[in-house]
Amino acid sequence: MGSKLARFSITLALALVALVAPFANAARTDHTIEYHGGPVMVGNQDIYVVWYGCWTQSSCDGANARYNDQATVDIVTEFMGRLGGTPYFVINTEYANDAGHTPSGAIFYAGSIVDNYSRGATLTEADIAGVISHHIEAGDFPQDSFGIYIFVTSSDVAVEDGSTKFCVTCCNFHGTGDTLGVQFKYAFVGNPARCPNGCASQFEGAASPNANFAADAMVAWLAHAVSGMITNPTNQGWYDRYGLENSEKCEGTFGPTQTMTNPDGQPAEFNVTWGPAHYLLQQNWINEKKGRCALQISQ
Repeated sequence: MGSKLARFSITLALALVALVAPFANAARTDHTIEYHGGPVMVGNQDIYVVWYGCWTQSSCDGANARYNDQATVDIVTEFMGRLGGTPYFVINTEYANDAGHTPSGAIFYAGSIVDNYSRGATLTEADIAGVISHHIEAGDFPQDSFGIYIFVTSSDVAVEDGSTKFCVTCCNFHGTGDTLGVQFKYAFVGNPARCPNGCASQFEGAASPNANFAADAMVAWLAHAVSGMITNPTNQGWYDRYGLENSEKCEGTFGPTQTMTNPDGQPAEFNVTWGPAHYLLQQNWINEKKGRCALQISQ
């Protein structure tokens, strides 16, 4: 799951809307999420990141080079270091497994590597899992069955695999792979500079909080993907009758926002502030009573 919209058993009309732009999917608030007996990621998780493509190279994807540079990497990396323990991420602690154990709401950034197109510039889901598996087997990452491996592509990289098409049917997704006989969990987040109208439409015609629309959209999709992975890592955990996970039910909704002046001196909307940084994140699902979309449990 994880925003692979074409896979959901929803109505044909909703699927057709999703093909136009992933952000066009309105929040589905008419039904709560149900538990289906599968795993939930309890306890604390470490995050390991694969920066795939031409990241930080001076000519990375030509006109989009500034959205593949070190500054972009820094914004996303700093966000990953701040996400765990925030009121936003603590929403995921509401989703227990069959033993009553819940996620802790804590995740920790544990390092990254750069992969320079080891499987080319057009990938399948098997390619993504294969790249991560290779780096685990090579010792670049630990073999961590409780960890989360994040796969982030530069803007010249395509992901196409049946109904999974970055920029067409999804902006992110999560899945599983196997290496050395052990399952691992991963999330894919593509660079929205490849399709600003599809995967960064909240910043269309508007400034973004960190003056980098690609990085600001990526952090929103990253929070979205990891939240879905925590509550539904193997597609047998928490989701509603439409097949939507907690973060997916609120896709394209942002709740109350404020205006700040971004580093370029432009007015920009944001809805969370962590440390010195401001972000505009999609809401998450509070599954109590009839349920609602929010940025924290008390909202």
